[in-house]
Amino acid sequence: MEDRDPSSPAAADPTPRLVREAGEGGRVRARLEGDWTLLALRERVEALRGELGDMPKNEVSWDLSAVSRLDPTGALLLWQAWGRRQPDQLRWPPAPLADMFQALFARLGSKQGKPGKPPRAQNVRQFGQGLLNLASHLLDAVALLGQVVRDVGTLARHPALISWKDISAHIYRSGAQALGITALVGVLVGITLSYLTAKQLQSYGADIYVINILGISVWRELGPLLAAILVAGRSGSAMTAQLGVMRVTQELDALSVMGISHTIRLVLPKMVALSLSLPLVMTWTSAMVLVGGMIAARATLGLDYIQFLQGLPAAVPVANLWLGLSKSAVFGLMIAFVACHYGLRIKPNSESLGTGTTSSVVASITVVIIVDAIFAVLFSDVGLKA
Repeated sequence: MEDRDPSSPAAADPTPRLVREAGEGGRVRARLEGDWTLLALRERVEALRGELGDMPKNEVSWDLSAVSRLDPTGALLLWQAWGRRQPDQLRWPPAPLADMFQALFARLGSKQGKPGKPPRAQNVRQFGQGLLNLASHLLDAVALLGQVVRDVGTLARHPALISWKDISAHIYRSGAQALGITALVGVLVGITLSYLTAKQLQSYGADIYVINILGISVWRELGPLLAAILVAGRSGSAMTAQLGVMRVTQELDALSVMGISHTIRLVLPKMVALSLSLPLVMTWTSAMVLVGGMIAARATLGLDYIQFLQGLPAAVPVANLWLGLSKSAVFGLMIAFVACHYGLRIKPNSESLGTGTTSSVVASITVVIIVDAIFAVLFSDVGLKA
């Protein structure tokens, strides 16, 4: 750590050595010489570790006055040989080396003193902080919902304030631009689902019922849920990031100074656009899932395409389609609302932007699954043949 004095004996040979001598009062004197650094220890570390391990645990006087250099590697080797505590009899080199050596061993001692697990009080504090954060989110969400309802009334009285261009742009970004990825995922999911279902039905001789299983599951549950999750990860995160960047660049503050409502200008267009575009995306995704299922059914069961298409309307009541569309509209409202909620809570720094965007996607998917479970319970008798 410090240049050696060229006139000292240790300067001629930087090889680290441990010299064992007889000390006063029957003590053993361990004298260290040379450079105790990573570069010098790389070929002698095992030999020195063995020599240090052979030293008695007590009645040893350690002399570091001839050590010319010491780095964390050498200090850790000595610290382990000392039993992770500083010995009672220890001679330091002259200053300023002594101060540097003491600082190294002090750092090792402070790391050892850190508890492996957080204390119980800290766990309780973290749990309480989590509850406070949850309560803060709920209060802000309720406040945002109240502001949205209030501004809907304002727009009903003043329709000219509605930003149709923003709604159209959001429909294009969250709907039309999402058709490619939703089509790809839909076809692959349909092939997988149809292939696995066909294998099971084939063993019972019930091949034709693959149409019933695919039709009801896709239009009623899988299509809306799959479309909502894809849109939440794609468009929901983009909405949160957009509002977060506006917070970082102080554009939201500028809107407030000009007296423009955040909900009328930013939140409501996103909610309206996503509630309109997601049912259309769901219809497209469900159709692609059925296309993939039809291809797999033809390959595994030999089911003709015409037979599949003709059997689908008879096997699936039209109420399942309306239920899927209704769920998708609600999913779109919830995804946009959660995305805007997290976007408005972002603080003006880049770390909060990344954290808020990630939390927004997770919360949106969670809300979608919760709402889907509620729909499943409330409409369990709708669209199913007795």
